[in-house]
Amino acid sequence: MIVVGGEALIDLVPAAGPPGALLPRPGGGPYNTARALGRLGADVAFCSRISTDGFGESLLAGLRAAGVDVSLVQRGPEPTTLAVPSLAPDGSASYGFYVEGTADRLFTLPPALPEGVRALALGTCSLVLEPGASAYEALLRRESRRGLLTLLDPNIRPALIADPAGYRARFTERLLPHTGVLKLSEEDAAWLGGRVGDWLAAGPSAVVLTRGAAGLTVWTREGAEHSAAARPVTVADTIGAGDTVNAALLHRLAVDPGAPVDWPDVLAYAAHAAALTCTRPGAEPPCAAELGA
Repeated sequence: MIVVGGEALIDLVPAAGPPGALLPRPGGGPYNTARALGRLGADVAFCSRISTDGFGESLLAGLRAAGVDVSLVQRGPEPTTLAVPSLAPDGSASYGFYVEGTADRLFTLPPALPEGVRALALGTCSLVLEPGASAYEALLRRESRRGLLTLLDPNIRPALIADPAGYRARFTERLLPHTGVLKLSEEDAAWLGGRVGDWLAAGPSAVVLTRGAAGLTVWTREGAEHSAAARPVTVADTIGAGDTVNAALLHRLAVDPGAPVDWPDVLAYAAHAAALTCTRPGAEPPCAAELGA
């Protein structure tokens, strides 16, 4: 089993019709990653705290529909976090957030994860918003120490980070030493301001960088470097593309975490999955049959 931890929220996306009209869509980087893994046929569970309001019920329904185990989900009466994405002409998205007093940020450290869990993935807002951020950090430390493959996707949202220097220090000193695979975008890398060699030296065995239309590149601790080209598609938007990359990486890497990795094959698979996500409005990852796997 693969466990994905982090926020589940509602994206209020622009709708056709009157100016300013918005449609609610399920979202959140970890939530999208879990759904993508379920659609790819992985044995996956979501570990988070979700509201008991109507939005929270719809988020749970989306997980179940994708085949995601929700037994690790905590519940609370607080409202669901809301995100308002703004789309650029190229389909890329930026976000504003409504997070005060919401359910997902009150996540608490769960008991030991079930036997048979092979991998843990964390990322995005859940690494920033306290007190949940400290609980997710503790989960990452605990599970990495017992040998799980861990994947971290910082998925930086600058509007949520009140103390950039403090976040960068936490990322380097407290998160990276417990991270097996670091996946980040070019925008994340620029904001963090580090270098691949420094990140590898801090802990991860591999760093995967997504570069939009330029594809993906991985660097490993052993000094290898591999790239995969992006698949040319007509882009509806890029919402959820990076989360689909997370899912595709985990789906391949968690089969046998100790085995040698065929990185060109893994990256090509992730690029294909992300490209299909980009052809659809919102975070709608592909199913296994669409990838021929």
